[in-house]
Amino acid sequence: MSGTRLYVLAVIEHSSRRIRVLGATAHPTAAWVVQAAKNLVMDLEDAGSSARFLIRDRDGKFPALFDAIFVDAGIQVVLSGVRIPRMNAIMDRWIQSCRRELLDRTLIWNQQHLLHALREYEQFHNTHRPHQGIANARPLHALPHPTTDQTAVTQLDIRRHQRLGGILNEYHHAP
Repeated sequence: MSGTRLYVLAVIEHSSRRIRVLGATAHPTAAWVVQAAKNLVMDLEDAGSSARFLIRDRDGKFPALFDAIFVDAGIQVVLSGVRIPRMNAIMDRWIQSCRRELLDRTLIWNQQHLLHALREYEQFHNTHRPHQGIANARPLHALPHPTTDQTAVTQLDIRRHQRLGGILNEYHHAP
């Protein structure tokens, strides 16, 4: 890929920690960002999901139309404060996790490969990875009921499912 820098646009729902990767591009133009915002609003409407706020940074890549799309959908846009790093800490933690668990261990070939890897990580994050900030729940699945029967505990059959060639591992009870 010759060292091309790609920009990723992602959002996270603070209450559930559900991540949505909206896209990646080498040239994040205003039109691209606006289209990603429109797609997100349509996805939220289709899912019957509602958001009250969108916290975003003050990057110049976000035009006024970007904010207007969310305001029209009833979502208040809140700009992160200058020199207030904790204001968007949940998203910052996801970025760190994505880098540490995926991108630092993967040689990305092109934009399509990056999007594939990010979609796999998004699926892993939303369906399997427990989140300490929400009592070890997963964004799209409820916690399983704890096993208290000691005989069942000693006879657990756990299976591993590898994603992205073993970079990510999921563990499940065998049926």
